[in-house]
Amino acid sequence: MKIEKIKVFTFEAVETIIGAFIMAAAVSLFLLPNELSSGGFAGIATIIYYLFELPMGTTILVLNIPLFLLATFKIGKSFFIKSMIGTISLSFFIDLLDKFNALTNDKILACLYGGILTGLGTALILRAHSSTGGSDLVGIIIKEYNPVFRTGSLISMVDFIIVLLNVIFLQKIEIGLYSAIAIYLMGKVIDILFEGIYFTKLVFIISDKSQEISELIKKRVKRGVTGIYGKGLYTNTKKLILMCAIGRNDLSEVKSIIKKVDPKAFLIITNSREVLGMGFKEKN
Repeated sequence: MKIEKIKVFTFEAVETIIGAFIMAAAVSLFLLPNELSSGGFAGIATIIYYLFELPMGTTILVLNIPLFLLATFKIGKSFFIKSMIGTISLSFFIDLLDKFNALTNDKILACLYGGILTGLGTALILRAHSSTGGSDLVGIIIKEYNPVFRTGSLISMVDFIIVLLNVIFLQKIEIGLYSAIAIYLMGKVIDILFEGIYFTKLVFIISDKSQEISELIKKRVKRGVTGIYGKGLYTNTKKLILMCAIGRNDLSEVKSIIKKVDPKAFLIITNSREVLGMGFKEKN
């Protein structure tokens, strides 16, 4: 079991590094040379880069230090180590690739390819249950302190403010307009590659170990689980069906829990058009 955990950790760490490299390529070869922002700490580092000519990767690393200190006792050891790997790798690759010329000086192409590549890299990192700090880590920390907080709305607000600051400091309205396209594309690519078209998924789980699975989902994913009693007409036996609504960052973790507890569990994942209530969209 320990060897298996080491293998999984190693695979996810490598996937984190690959995702960080793709994100760095998007920033250094497309977004940064064209003064565009992808939001988050990268957006703050872009402002500092153009105002003070400080290395962007190093700036991102320094900005993340307080977050990691705050998160030390709130996130798991494995996630913490992988996130450190992701943050350091992203910072290193950005400073390394910054020495190369931009692949295009066309802002339209830059925001398109920059947004798509950033989304691809972020999706790989999320799939590895990891992070590169910044907005993602902020959301995870807030979720640990207050599971019902709408972190998606907060992160979107932070990204908007950072892009607005880019416009103010660099004094180019086009920067905000192009950056908004890049951020939109980034989110869409994450949705499609990581979890499908929709933001929220509805998961149905049929297992003989439903109690253990539900406890782990509540503990590790911070989502409520509902038990629905049903009857298998083929076997003529009663079953407890678990139903759980989860967000974008939760699907991979839920799959991992189910596979670990009961590899023979029957799992149904559906797209949920809208979820209202605690932890999701507020009721009107």
